[in-house]
Amino acid sequence: MKRLWIAAALLSLTLGASLWHSHHLETFTTALADQLAQAETLALSGENRRAEDLIRQAREQWLAQNTYLHVTLRHGDTDQIQIGFDEALQLLRTGELGEYAAASAHLMADLKLLTEAEQLTLENLF
Repeated sequence: MKRLWIAAALLSLTLGASLWHSHHLETFTTALADQLAQAETLALSGENRRAEDLIRQAREQWLAQNTYLHVTLRHGDTDQIQIGFDEALQLLRTGELGEYAAASAHLMADLKLLTEAEQLTLENLF
């Protein structure tokens, strides 16, 4: 009977950690996507410097979580998002607003897909 309780406790702990991870990741990526959307609005209204600052802040927040993200997520996904931040910043600096807007939208979509992939759903379980 003792083994059953230990197994149930470990299963509960694993489930709790998984749910916390999903919630944390969703909160984190939603905040980043909101910053990127604000930056895009600023860039399209001609305030490139403020937009660049917002993107840089979002990138720094992403990098601050780098260890956690690399431990819990696939490296290819995290690397893709890092590349997306770098690409968006570079396009904004060069003043290519059309390409910047596309890169920003792609980065926001990657963040959303990353969150969806970590949600506890039947689709993800199977």
